[in-house]
Amino acid sequence: MTTATNLAAPPIRLTADEFAQQYGGQYVELIDGLVQEIPVPFQEHGTICWKAAFAFGTHIVANDLGHLTTNDSFVITQSDPDRIREADICFFSYERIAKGPFPKGLGRVSPDLIVEVRSPSQGWDDVFKKVSEYLAVGVRVVVVLDIAIMAAAVYRKDEFQQIFDNGDDLTIPDILPGFSVPVRKLFE
Repeated sequence: MTTATNLAAPPIRLTADEFAQQYGGQYVELIDGLVQEIPVPFQEHGTICWKAAFAFGTHIVANDLGHLTTNDSFVITQSDPDRIREADICFFSYERIAKGPFPKGLGRVSPDLIVEVRSPSQGWDDVFKKVSEYLAVGVRVVVVLDIAIMAAAVYRKDEFQQIFDNGDDLTIPDILPGFSVPVRKLFE
């Protein structure tokens, strides 16, 4: 007598384009071709994202420097197998994306700057992995805002991190000349 064995089908790996078409607007990331849910952030996270987007955006618009995206914008960090991360805030200079309407669809251009808000439930291993992926694909600066200690950490490829504490002014002169915001204002 023969018996059937239950073999699980291998997971279906998606390309970046397939993922964007099927999962755009959902709280998921594509990790090595596989869809992974990410936790929906609490309101505190959203409030800090808004304050940061307002601070960065005000400077970017006033100085006509480029494009700003928010709300977990997709950033491709690896190909074959594809990997897409959701960034809280992205800045694209006009050198990377020309002035005018922002292109539709899944972008293939890495931002100049990414701002991530680290929630207390998010482990540092995950944060560092994401930061290293962003820097590896040409993001020039990654800023991590840490809710737990109300500080900002700034990362650049092949450089030590810079820490801006609650009493400091966050500046990024190589990306946003003249930009300055008191770190505490991002967390108040």
